[in-house]
Amino acid sequence: MLKPILWASAGLIAYAHAGYPLALIALTRIRGRRQTSDPPRTQTELPSVSLIIAAFDEEEVIADRLANARDLDYPPERLEVVVASDGSGDRTVDIARSEGADEVLDLPRAGKIIAQNTAAQRSTADILAFSDANSFWEADAMRELVAQFADPGVGYVCGQVRFTDPAGDNQEGTYWRYEMAVRELESGLAGVTAGNGAIYAVRRDAYVALPAGGSHDLSFPFELARRGLRSLYAPDALATEKAVPTLSGEWKRKRRMMVGLWDIVIGERMLALRGYSMLFAFQLISHRALRYATPFLHAATLVTSASLARRGTIYRVALALQVALLGAAAAASAFPSAPLRIARYYVLMTASIGAGLWDRLREGSPGTWEKAEGTRSP
Repeated sequence: MLKPILWASAGLIAYAHAGYPLALIALTRIRGRRQTSDPPRTQTELPSVSLIIAAFDEEEVIADRLANARDLDYPPERLEVVVASDGSGDRTVDIARSEGADEVLDLPRAGKIIAQNTAAQRSTADILAFSDANSFWEADAMRELVAQFADPGVGYVCGQVRFTDPAGDNQEGTYWRYEMAVRELESGLAGVTAGNGAIYAVRRDAYVALPAGGSHDLSFPFELARRGLRSLYAPDALATEKAVPTLSGEWKRKRRMMVGLWDIVIGERMLALRGYSMLFAFQLISHRALRYATPFLHAATLVTSASLARRGTIYRVALALQVALLGAAAAASAFPSAPLRIARYYVLMTASIGAGLWDRLREGSPGTWEKAEGTRSP
Protein backbone atom coordinates (compact mmCIF):
# COMPACT_ATOMS: atom_id res chain seq x y z
CA MET A 1 0.00 0.00 0.00
CA LEU A 2 2.85 2.42 0.80
CA LYS A 3 4.54 2.01 -2.57
CA PRO A 4 1.58 3.14 -4.69
CA ILE A 5 1.06 6.12 -2.39
CA LEU A 6 4.72 7.10 -2.69
CA TRP A 7 4.91 6.94 -6.47
CA ALA A 8 1.49 8.48 -6.99
CA SER A 9 2.32 11.40 -4.70
CA ALA A 10 5.79 11.97 -6.16
CA GLY A 11 4.48 11.63 -9.70
CA LEU A 12 1.70 14.15 -9.14
CA ILE A 13 4.15 16.67 -7.67
CA ALA A 14 6.42 16.31 -10.70
CA TYR A 15 3.48 16.54 -13.07
CA ALA A 16 2.01 19.64 -11.39
CA HIS A 17 5.24 21.62 -11.72
CA ALA A 18 6.91 20.23 -14.84
CA GLY A 19 4.67 17.75 -16.63
CA TYR A 20 1.70 20.08 -16.94
CA PRO A 21 3.59 22.91 -18.71
CA LEU A 22 5.04 20.33 -21.10
CA ALA A 23 1.54 18.98 -21.73
CA LEU A 24 0.34 22.52 -22.52
CA ILE A 25 3.18 22.99 -25.00
CA ALA A 26 2.27 19.72 -26.70
CA LEU A 27 -1.43 20.62 -26.85
CA THR A 28 -0.62 24.05 -28.27
CA ARG A 29 1.40 22.45 -31.08
CA ILE A 30 -1.34 19.96 -31.82
CA ARG A 31 -4.35 22.28 -31.60
CA GLY A 32 -2.79 25.66 -32.33
CA ARG A 33 -3.58 28.84 -30.38
CA ARG A 34 -7.11 30.21 -30.40
CA GLN A 35 -7.31 33.71 -31.83
CA THR A 36 -9.53 36.59 -30.75
CA SER A 37 -11.38 38.95 -33.05
CA ASP A 38 -9.77 42.09 -34.43
CA PRO A 39 -9.58 44.82 -31.76
CA PRO A 40 -11.35 48.19 -32.15
CA ARG A 41 -9.45 50.46 -34.54
CA THR A 42 -10.96 53.88 -33.75
CA GLN A 43 -11.59 55.72 -30.51
CA THR A 44 -15.34 55.75 -31.11
CA GLU A 45 -15.30 51.95 -31.20
CA LEU A 46 -13.58 51.66 -27.82
CA PRO A 47 -15.88 50.51 -25.01
CA SER A 48 -16.46 52.61 -21.92
CA VAL A 49 -14.36 51.49 -18.96
CA SER A 50 -14.56 51.96 -15.20
CA LEU A 51 -11.15 51.53 -13.55
CA ILE A 52 -11.95 50.49 -9.97
CA ILE A 53 -9.20 50.87 -7.39
CA ALA A 54 -10.04 49.26 -4.05
CA ALA A 55 -8.22 51.02 -1.23
CA PHE A 56 -7.71 50.60 2.49
CA ASP A 57 -5.47 53.21 4.16
CA GLU A 58 -3.58 53.98 0.97
CA GLU A 59 -2.61 57.61 1.60
CA GLU A 60 1.02 56.81 0.76
CA VAL A 61 0.29 55.77 -2.83
CA ILE A 62 -3.20 56.82 -3.89
CA ALA A 63 -2.15 60.17 -5.42
CA ASP A 64 0.52 58.50 -7.56
CA ARG A 65 -1.90 55.74 -8.53
CA LEU A 66 -4.49 58.25 -9.74
CA ALA A 67 -1.85 60.19 -11.68
CA ASN A 68 -0.84 56.93 -13.31
CA ALA A 69 -4.49 56.21 -14.21
CA ARG A 70 -4.82 59.62 -15.85
CA ASP A 71 -1.70 58.98 -17.92
CA LEU A 72 -3.23 55.93 -19.58
CA ASP A 73 -3.50 56.07 -23.36
CA TYR A 74 -7.27 55.76 -23.36
CA PRO A 75 -9.88 58.38 -24.33
CA PRO A 76 -10.71 60.31 -21.13
CA GLU A 77 -14.36 60.51 -22.10
CA ARG A 78 -14.47 56.69 -22.24
CA LEU A 79 -12.63 56.13 -18.93
CA GLU A 80 -14.04 56.56 -15.43
CA VAL A 81 -11.68 56.23 -12.44
CA VAL A 82 -13.33 55.04 -9.23
CA VAL A 83 -11.70 54.71 -5.81
CA ALA A 84 -13.60 52.36 -3.50
CA SER A 85 -12.35 53.02 0.02
CA ASP A 86 -12.98 50.08 2.34
CA GLY A 87 -13.31 51.98 5.60
CA SER A 88 -9.98 53.81 5.32
CA GLY A 89 -9.03 55.56 8.54
CA ASP A 90 -6.34 57.79 7.04
CA ARG A 91 -6.48 60.51 4.34
CA THR A 92 -7.13 58.14 1.42
CA VAL A 93 -10.61 59.49 0.67
CA ASP A 94 -9.62 63.17 0.90
CA ILE A 95 -6.56 62.67 -1.30
CA ALA A 96 -8.53 60.67 -3.88
CA ARG A 97 -11.11 63.45 -4.14
CA SER A 98 -8.50 66.19 -4.39
CA GLU A 99 -6.54 64.28 -7.03
CA GLY A 100 -9.52 64.11 -9.35
CA ALA A 101 -10.96 60.60 -9.13
CA ASP A 102 -14.27 60.59 -11.00
CA GLU A 103 -15.97 58.91 -8.08
CA VAL A 104 -14.80 58.14 -4.54
CA LEU A 105 -16.85 55.67 -2.52
CA ASP A 106 -16.31 56.15 1.21
CA LEU A 107 -17.59 52.76 2.33
CA PRO A 108 -17.75 51.12 5.76
CA ARG A 109 -15.14 48.46 6.43
CA ALA A 110 -16.45 45.22 4.94
CA GLY A 111 -13.60 43.79 2.87
CA LYS A 112 -12.04 44.28 -0.53
CA ILE A 113 -14.53 42.14 -2.43
CA ILE A 114 -17.52 43.96 -0.94
CA ALA A 115 -15.98 47.30 -1.93
CA GLN A 116 -15.43 46.01 -5.46
CA ASN A 117 -18.97 44.64 -5.62
CA THR A 118 -20.37 48.03 -4.61
CA ALA A 119 -18.30 49.89 -7.20
CA ALA A 120 -19.25 47.41 -9.92
CA GLN A 121 -22.95 47.71 -9.06
CA ARG A 122 -22.84 51.50 -9.40
CA SER A 123 -20.95 51.48 -12.68
CA THR A 124 -22.63 51.60 -16.08
CA ALA A 125 -19.46 51.15 -18.15
CA ASP A 126 -19.13 48.33 -20.67
CA ILE A 127 -15.93 47.02 -19.09
CA LEU A 128 -14.92 46.94 -15.43
CA ALA A 129 -11.17 47.10 -14.89
CA PHE A 130 -9.59 46.53 -11.49
CA SER A 131 -6.27 47.41 -9.94
CA ASP A 132 -4.54 47.46 -6.58
CA ALA A 133 -3.68 50.89 -5.19
CA ASN A 134 0.04 50.10 -5.38
CA SER A 135 -0.04 48.77 -8.96
CA PHE A 136 1.16 51.05 -11.73
CA TRP A 137 0.16 50.41 -15.34
CA GLU A 138 2.05 51.09 -18.53
CA ALA A 139 0.39 53.75 -20.71
CA ASP A 140 -1.00 51.25 -23.24
CA ALA A 141 -2.12 48.66 -20.66
CA MET A 142 -5.82 49.53 -20.78
CA ARG A 143 -5.94 49.33 -24.57
CA GLU A 144 -4.19 45.95 -24.45
CA LEU A 145 -6.75 44.62 -21.96
CA VAL A 146 -9.77 46.02 -23.78
CA ALA A 147 -8.60 44.72 -27.18
CA GLN A 148 -9.25 41.14 -26.04
CA PHE A 149 -12.95 41.86 -25.51
CA ALA A 150 -13.41 42.27 -29.26
CA ASP A 151 -14.13 38.55 -29.10
CA PRO A 152 -17.66 38.21 -27.62
CA GLY A 153 -16.63 34.86 -26.16
CA VAL A 154 -14.13 36.52 -23.81
CA GLY A 155 -15.41 37.46 -20.36
CA TYR A 156 -12.26 38.21 -18.35
CA VAL A 157 -8.73 39.37 -19.17
CA CYS A 158 -5.74 39.68 -16.87
CA GLY A 159 -2.49 41.42 -17.69
CA GLN A 160 1.10 40.80 -16.71
CA VAL A 161 2.40 41.97 -13.34
CA ARG A 162 6.10 42.40 -12.67
CA PHE A 163 7.36 42.63 -9.11
CA THR A 164 10.14 45.04 -8.30
CA ASP A 165 12.47 44.88 -5.30
CA PRO A 166 15.98 43.76 -6.22
CA ALA A 167 17.26 44.27 -2.66
CA GLY A 168 14.91 41.81 -0.95
CA ASP A 169 15.21 38.07 -0.41
CA ASN A 170 11.73 37.26 -1.73
CA GLN A 171 11.64 35.08 -4.86
CA GLU A 172 8.10 36.02 -5.88
CA GLY A 173 9.37 37.57 -9.12
CA THR A 174 11.00 34.28 -10.14
CA TYR A 175 7.80 32.40 -9.40
CA TRP A 176 5.68 34.84 -11.38
CA ARG A 177 7.85 34.54 -14.48
CA TYR A 178 7.20 30.80 -14.42
CA GLU A 179 3.52 31.28 -13.62
CA MET A 180 2.94 33.82 -16.38
CA ALA A 181 4.54 31.48 -18.93
CA VAL A 182 2.09 28.75 -17.89
CA ARG A 183 -0.87 31.11 -18.05
CA GLU A 184 0.08 32.30 -21.51
CA LEU A 185 -0.05 28.69 -22.69
CA GLU A 186 -3.42 28.17 -20.99
CA SER A 187 -4.75 31.37 -22.52
CA GLY A 188 -4.11 30.06 -26.02
CA LEU A 189 -6.11 26.89 -25.28
CA ALA A 190 -9.19 26.93 -23.01
CA GLY A 191 -8.27 30.08 -21.06
CA VAL A 192 -6.41 30.87 -17.86
CA THR A 193 -7.38 29.18 -14.61
CA ALA A 194 -6.44 32.20 -12.44
CA GLY A 195 -5.59 35.87 -12.84
CA ASN A 196 -3.91 38.45 -10.63
CA GLY A 197 -5.11 41.41 -8.60
CA ALA A 198 -2.79 44.03 -10.11
CA ILE A 199 -4.32 44.33 -13.58
CA TYR A 200 -7.48 42.71 -14.97
CA ALA A 201 -10.87 43.49 -16.48
CA VAL A 202 -14.27 41.83 -16.90
CA ARG A 203 -17.37 42.53 -18.96
CA ARG A 204 -19.87 44.38 -16.78
CA ASP A 205 -22.69 42.01 -17.70
CA ALA A 206 -20.47 39.04 -16.79
CA TYR A 207 -19.43 40.38 -13.38
CA VAL A 208 -20.04 37.96 -10.51
CA ALA A 209 -20.74 39.48 -7.07
CA LEU A 210 -18.64 37.29 -4.78
CA PRO A 211 -18.93 36.82 -1.00
CA ALA A 212 -16.54 38.67 1.33
CA GLY A 213 -14.01 35.84 1.42
CA GLY A 214 -13.92 35.45 -2.37
CA SER A 215 -11.27 36.39 -4.89
CA HIS A 216 -11.68 37.68 -8.44
CA ASP A 217 -8.31 36.14 -9.31
CA LEU A 218 -9.47 32.59 -8.67
CA SER A 219 -13.23 32.71 -9.02
CA PHE A 220 -13.80 34.63 -12.25
CA PRO A 221 -12.07 32.19 -14.63
CA PHE A 222 -14.05 29.15 -13.51
CA GLU A 223 -17.33 30.99 -12.84
CA LEU A 224 -17.25 32.49 -16.35
CA ALA A 225 -16.17 29.18 -17.91
CA ARG A 226 -19.48 27.76 -16.71
CA ARG A 227 -21.21 30.46 -18.77
CA GLY A 228 -19.19 29.57 -21.85
CA LEU A 229 -16.87 32.60 -21.55
CA ARG A 230 -13.10 32.41 -21.82
CA SER A 231 -10.59 34.12 -19.55
CA LEU A 232 -7.44 35.33 -21.26
CA TYR A 233 -3.96 36.52 -20.40
CA ALA A 234 -2.74 39.67 -22.19
CA PRO A 235 1.04 39.77 -21.63
CA ASP A 236 1.41 43.20 -23.22
CA ALA A 237 -0.93 44.74 -20.64
CA LEU A 238 1.84 45.40 -18.16
CA ALA A 239 1.71 46.55 -14.54
CA THR A 240 4.45 46.83 -11.94
CA GLU A 241 4.05 46.39 -8.23
CA LYS A 242 6.51 46.50 -5.37
CA ALA A 243 7.11 43.02 -4.01
CA VAL A 244 7.05 42.18 -0.35
CA PRO A 245 10.76 42.72 0.38
CA THR A 246 11.27 39.78 2.73
CA LEU A 247 10.39 36.14 2.38
CA SER A 248 8.96 36.15 5.91
CA GLY A 249 6.60 38.91 4.82
CA GLU A 250 5.65 36.94 1.71
CA TRP A 251 4.92 33.92 3.90
CA LYS A 252 2.48 35.98 5.98
CA ARG A 253 0.83 37.38 2.83
CA LYS A 254 0.42 33.99 1.20
CA ARG A 255 -0.86 32.43 4.41
CA ARG A 256 -3.55 35.11 4.68
CA MET A 257 -4.50 34.56 1.04
CA MET A 258 -4.76 30.81 1.50
CA VAL A 259 -7.30 31.11 4.30
CA GLY A 260 -9.95 32.15 1.79
CA LEU A 261 -8.79 29.62 -0.80
CA TRP A 262 -10.80 26.82 0.71
CA ASP A 263 -14.08 28.75 0.59
CA ILE A 264 -13.51 29.10 -3.15
CA VAL A 265 -12.45 25.52 -3.82
CA ILE A 266 -15.19 23.99 -1.66
CA GLY A 267 -17.80 26.71 -1.04
CA GLU A 268 -17.90 27.94 -4.64
CA ARG A 269 -17.48 24.38 -5.96
CA MET A 270 -14.46 25.15 -8.13
CA LEU A 271 -13.85 21.47 -8.78
CA ALA A 272 -17.44 20.57 -9.62
CA LEU A 273 -16.53 19.95 -13.25
CA ARG A 274 -20.01 20.04 -14.74
CA GLY A 275 -20.34 23.00 -17.08
CA TYR A 276 -16.68 23.19 -18.08
CA SER A 277 -15.26 22.14 -21.40
CA MET A 278 -13.10 19.03 -21.19
CA LEU A 279 -9.98 21.06 -21.91
CA PHE A 280 -10.71 23.66 -19.25
CA ALA A 281 -11.49 20.91 -16.71
CA PHE A 282 -8.12 19.33 -17.52
CA GLN A 283 -6.37 22.67 -16.99
CA LEU A 284 -8.24 23.38 -13.76
CA ILE A 285 -7.38 20.01 -12.24
CA SER A 286 -3.77 20.14 -13.40
CA HIS A 287 -3.02 23.73 -12.41
CA ARG A 288 -5.34 24.47 -9.50
CA ALA A 289 -6.33 21.21 -7.80
CA LEU A 290 -2.89 19.63 -7.91
CA ARG A 291 -1.16 22.88 -6.91
CA TYR A 292 -3.35 23.18 -3.83
CA ALA A 293 -2.79 19.51 -3.01
CA THR A 294 1.00 19.87 -3.19
CA PRO A 295 1.72 20.23 0.58
CA PHE A 296 -0.28 17.10 1.30
CA LEU A 297 1.40 15.24 -1.56
CA HIS A 298 4.81 16.22 -0.17
CA ALA A 299 3.81 15.01 3.28
CA ALA A 300 2.63 11.69 1.85
CA THR A 301 5.84 11.29 -0.16
CA LEU A 302 8.02 12.05 2.86
CA VAL A 303 6.21 9.67 5.20
CA THR A 304 6.03 6.78 2.75
CA SER A 305 9.64 7.09 1.55
CA ALA A 306 10.85 7.19 5.16
CA SER A 307 8.79 4.09 5.93
CA LEU A 308 10.18 2.27 2.87
CA ALA A 309 13.80 3.43 3.17
CA ARG A 310 15.04 0.05 4.43
CA ARG A 311 13.49 -1.81 1.51
CA GLY A 312 15.71 -0.56 -1.28
CA THR A 313 18.01 2.10 -2.68
CA ILE A 314 15.27 3.78 -4.72
CA TYR A 315 13.31 4.58 -1.57
CA ARG A 316 16.40 5.94 0.16
CA VAL A 317 17.01 8.17 -2.86
CA ALA A 318 13.41 9.41 -2.73
CA LEU A 319 13.83 10.22 0.95
CA ALA A 320 17.22 11.85 0.39
CA LEU A 321 15.81 14.17 -2.29
CA GLN A 322 13.15 15.47 0.06
CA VAL A 323 15.57 15.89 2.93
CA ALA A 324 17.90 17.75 0.54
CA LEU A 325 15.08 20.13 -0.43
CA LEU A 326 14.30 20.87 3.21
CA GLY A 327 18.00 21.21 4.00
CA ALA A 328 18.51 23.64 1.13
CA ALA A 329 15.60 25.72 2.35
CA ALA A 330 16.99 25.76 5.90
CA ALA A 331 20.46 26.72 4.66
CA ALA A 332 19.23 29.71 2.66
CA SER A 333 19.40 32.04 5.66
CA ALA A 334 23.10 31.36 6.20
CA PHE A 335 24.08 30.91 2.55
CA PRO A 336 21.76 33.14 0.46
CA SER A 337 22.60 31.78 -2.99
CA ALA A 338 19.87 31.85 -5.63
CA PRO A 339 19.18 28.06 -5.69
CA LEU A 340 18.90 27.91 -1.91
CA ARG A 341 16.64 30.97 -1.81
CA ILE A 342 14.38 29.43 -4.45
CA ALA A 343 14.23 26.21 -2.41
CA ARG A 344 13.27 28.19 0.68
CA TYR A 345 10.62 30.12 -1.23
CA TYR A 346 9.15 26.89 -2.61
CA VAL A 347 9.02 25.18 0.78
CA LEU A 348 7.43 28.13 2.57
CA MET A 349 4.91 28.94 -0.16
CA THR A 350 3.90 25.29 -0.40
CA ALA A 351 3.52 25.13 3.37
CA SER A 352 1.38 28.29 3.31
CA ILE A 353 -1.39 26.33 1.58
CA GLY A 354 -1.62 23.91 4.50
CA ALA A 355 -1.22 26.73 7.03
CA GLY A 356 -4.07 28.62 5.40
CA LEU A 357 -6.32 25.58 5.74
CA TRP A 358 -5.38 25.30 9.42
CA ASP A 359 -6.19 28.97 9.98
CA ARG A 360 -9.50 28.58 8.15
CA LEU A 361 -10.51 25.67 10.37
CA ARG A 362 -9.55 27.54 13.53
CA GLU A 363 -10.68 31.06 12.75
CA GLY A 364 -13.38 30.80 10.11
CA SER A 365 -13.78 32.59 6.80
CA PRO A 366 -11.90 35.87 6.23
CA GLY A 367 -13.69 39.07 5.39
CA THR A 368 -11.45 42.10 5.63
CA TRP A 369 -8.00 42.46 4.10
CA GLU A 370 -4.58 43.72 5.11
CA LYS A 371 -1.82 45.33 3.13
CA ALA A 372 1.36 43.31 2.70
CA GLU A 373 4.22 44.83 4.66
CA GLY A 374 6.80 46.85 2.75
CA THR A 375 4.79 47.17 -0.48
CA ARG A 376 3.88 50.86 -0.13
CA SER A 377 6.68 52.70 1.64
CA PRO A 378 9.77 53.77 -0.34
